[in-house]
Amino acid sequence: MPVEIHPAVAQRWDDLRTVLCPTENRQTCWCMAWRLTTADYNRRTAEERGAVMRGLVDGDPPPGLLAYVDGEVAGWCNVGPRADMARLTGSRTIPPVDGIPVWSVVCFVVRASHRRRGVAEALLLGAVDHARAHGAPAIEGYPVDPEGGRINPSLAYVGTMGMFERAGFRRLLKTEAKSDRRHRWVVRLDLR
Repeated sequence: MPVEIHPAVAQRWDDLRTVLCPTENRQTCWCMAWRLTTADYNRRTAEERGAVMRGLVDGDPPPGLLAYVDGEVAGWCNVGPRADMARLTGSRTIPPVDGIPVWSVVCFVVRASHRRRGVAEALLLGAVDHARAHGAPAIEGYPVDPEGGRINPSLAYVGTMGMFERAGFRRLLKTEAKSDRRHRWVVRLDLR
């Protein structure tokens, strides 16, 4: 089935809310864990994190992409300049590889009713196009390598190595970061 990808702009706020905060949950991250410092993230309530995201959808570039299947919102991808990801820029476990001002894909959220249908892969390809359209020289991801096993779906929000490799990304660095007890990698796709 075809998946349409659109930037998460202010006019699509209700759809973004449907994906990131389907219920009034005090623990909702609003996909801000990478965009704020750890201390700032922990200080804020879910409502405050949502307000920060609300401000980002009014900006340029928008903070990510939304996927639609048959006109219904199906998923989200958090993508933007690594320099805008405060927790990532300060990360000791996912260090920068070099000084190239890369864009980063840090999270995927696919609604349960749309999983295992290629939505995350469509979002990743959309993220590549989005970064390229905004002049990014390269785009990185930090996926987990399942090492032939299965990943807990709640820990696969970073994407899997196979998904990134099918999109043309190449492995650069095995990190100290882990998801489901498996190492995450820095992978990159050059856009110029």
